[in-house]
Amino acid sequence: MTPVRSLKTGLIKGTMLVGNTKYTPTVTVDYLVVAGGGAGGSIAGSDLTSGGGGAGGLRCTVTATGGGGTLESALSLVTGTNYTVTVGAGGAVTAWQNAGGSGSNSVFSTITSTGGGGGGRYNGGAGVTGGCGGGGAHVSGSGGTGTTNQGYAGGNGSSTNGYGSSGGGGGAGLAGGNGFNGTNDEGGSGGNGVATSITGSSVTYAGGGGGGTTGTISTNNAGGTGGGGAGATRDANGVAGTANTGGGGGGGSHYANTPPSGRPQAAGGSGVVILRYPDTRTITIGAGLTGTESSASGGYKRATITAGTGNVSWA
Repeated sequence: MTPVRSLKTGLIKGTMLVGNTKYTPTVTVDYLVVAGGGAGGSIAGSDLTSGGGGAGGLRCTVTATGGGGTLESALSLVTGTNYTVTVGAGGAVTAWQNAGGSGSNSVFSTITSTGGGGGGRYNGGAGVTGGCGGGGAHVSGSGGTGTTNQGYAGGNGSSTNGYGSSGGGGGAGLAGGNGFNGTNDEGGSGGNGVATSITGSSVTYAGGGGGGTTGTISTNNAGGTGGGGAGATRDANGVAGTANTGGGGGGGSHYANTPPSGRPQAAGGSGVVILRYPDTRTITIGAGLTGTESSASGGYKRATITAGTGNVSWA
């Protein structure tokens, strides 16, 4: 009689042993990785304005991704293994004669989104290249370029001397608007962001900051949808990008030195990392990170990480 051989099944250091074959359990993870947005550029002197900050670069596997690119691919990761996450800070406001501070990169495993470019400084400063480009300042400051498959360029500053207005920062879904000289010398609007349903609801991220204007109204230098801050007018300060959207900060205005400090530019908003995975898995969010895991919904759980640098893993 031929002997019957038993089939052994067991676990060996995170791998499953079936007979003589080892299987490594994996988890498929969708992601939204948004970098920090750039700040508006600096202002100085009378009748000068600065460009809006570019939004943080956006990479996503659900609904849409940044820069009009092809949807990103989900990652297949090994359970019980640490993967790096970094949430990029928003760009800081800088001293006069400087472009706005650029946002910091956000990272998940092998995926990096580039921080948004700062807005151009007063009197012809160019916007900074980034995930989305910063807006150029008047006179004739050029918008910074965006990063392929992450975001768009900033707008250009108006071309005339004297009263003028600056370009809006680029967004993940649309380029920043150009500043122009008209009745109200209006700054360019921030480029709109991108909407994704990775959380289960449609939310827009990574809008650019509006350019500063010497005008009195702000309809045309609004921040882009997705957290972009409005640019300053002669009556109002620039508005900061919204935290955890990667929105760019609004540019500044220094119309006729009133008030003496002008209407200042604003900082960029911090980024965010959102991870979606099957509800049979549970994430560990490591030290150094601020984040939460959602309840199961629609077959998935989601982890939203809003600050810090550290590791995540799945079981």
